[in-house]
Amino acid sequence: MMLKVVIADDEERVCRLIEFLIDWKSMGMEVVSIVHNGTDALSAVEKYRPNIIITDIKMPGVSGLELIEESKKLNPKMEYIVISGYKSFEYAKKAIQFGVSNYLLKPIDQEELKRTLEEIRETVYERREQLSKGKKLEVYEKEYLISKRKELMESIIFGNKEPESNYSIEELNKKFCYNFRPGLFQTVVIKIDGLHEQTQENKQYVENTVEREVRKELSDCFELGSMVYEEIFCFTLNYPKEDYDIEERMKEILRNLLIQKDILKDFQVTIGLGEAREKPIALFEGIKSAKRAIDQRLILGTNRVVQGESKHAKDFINTELVTTFNHDFSEAIEVQNLELMIQTINQLEEGILADKSVTGYIIYQICKEVVNVYLFALKKFDFPTQIIDTLFHQFHVEIHNYGSARETFEYLKEVIRNTFEVLKKEKDSQDKKPIKQAKKFIIENLDQPISLEIVSDKVGFNTAYFSTLFKRETGDTFSEYLTNCRMEKAKEFLRDTSIPIAVICQKVGYNDVKHFTKKFTKYASLKPNEYRKLYS
Repeated sequence: MMLKVVIADDEERVCRLIEFLIDWKSMGMEVVSIVHNGTDALSAVEKYRPNIIITDIKMPGVSGLELIEESKKLNPKMEYIVISGYKSFEYAKKAIQFGVSNYLLKPIDQEELKRTLEEIRETVYERREQLSKGKKLEVYEKEYLISKRKELMESIIFGNKEPESNYSIEELNKKFCYNFRPGLFQTVVIKIDGLHEQTQENKQYVENTVEREVRKELSDCFELGSMVYEEIFCFTLNYPKEDYDIEERMKEILRNLLIQKDILKDFQVTIGLGEAREKPIALFEGIKSAKRAIDQRLILGTNRVVQGESKHAKDFINTELVTTFNHDFSEAIEVQNLELMIQTINQLEEGILADKSVTGYIIYQICKEVVNVYLFALKKFDFPTQIIDTLFHQFHVEIHNYGSARETFEYLKEVIRNTFEVLKKEKDSQDKKPIKQAKKFIIENLDQPISLEIVSDKVGFNTAYFSTLFKRETGDTFSEYLTNCRMEKAKEFLRDTSIPIAVICQKVGYNDVKHFTKKFTKYASLKPNEYRKLYS
């Protein structure tokens, strides 16, 4: 098992230096958190329960010595390395009183740090070996239990396991170490808006509060599993079929959680309920309806319990509105007119929100598609792409932090505003003629066999240099860019034509429909036929 390490120093460069100096993996260690003040360090210790803390003496909030004193209460066997620029005997003496024998001075010597870590590693391993066989078995069983239960939660949330949803109660209990009983099964999701703006300490407080309130109100459940992902709280419930008003209990949990509004700014809560059924498959199928219920807060508002539908109404997008937007938005990007870009988004927003049947799920999909169009158009028109991949990932996470449709669209426009002017300036200062030629050739020959060798020869560079230049200028490898172009062209065919998928496959350079479908699904998170139904 890897030893967990927390690094705490108020100077970011010192933290990065410590992280860089050591090959942690070869040492059997993993840096689980890097923090810059004592308060966050204590939160990291509570969350990760590290084996080793590397800390400066003086830090804002809680000093290194106070950190050691408090963390020892959590785990007396935790190991410490104190690093400081203060050559003070009093600091060293105080650290020794706390049982710290590793005291290093800045500037940090790589070999000394490595030697100290090796000594600590041996100490920890020897201590582990001294555990009795009974204790080792107890620890192993506990870790195994946690691991198996987490495996089921991940399977439910991410859908990364196949046939578990068809298992019987007995089979699920045996495989995942639960104690499910005959009764009702249900998945519940709790979304806290405003949590992303809180400190790490407050986030941990909220996480503990949600877990405590749910377990307190549902203490008579047969089984209750929990997991937090992307600041969303997911719970799986198994409770008696008779005399168990789950909706009323969830409203009580909501009331208790909303007390935190007096403590935390912009604290909004929505609880989404999946369908309750008598078979465990409800846990797997209910996650989707629970998430959709959470999405509905964009329409209905926050601070409420929302019941998810067992079968969703057909999602409908105004195709004409989206098609017009795609065309106008791309043209605005091509002529580098930010005001016009925002205007087209405003028109899209008003058109979408005027539709009384629109769902929160659709609003999220529309906003994500706008960013997809934005990023692809930036690449198509040769804008610098260094920040694009980071932007894409950040947007897909942070868009879910807003609790209304208007706030969501405002965040979308803020992202466009904050990135476009920067990218425009960079574009103006760079000469990208060879890459521009290569992109043009790719776009015009998507239905033909295209390789790195063919394109590099076309623009007059050797393959190795062209590959490096292409990656540096576009942010994508040649293969990634080619795939993205083919997938976006496929999207266009699916949206705007009725051409069979097999023909589209060939038009974007694939010979195998199965391979094309797999690639498209991974790229768009929807199968080709699903994408066509949603957007055409």
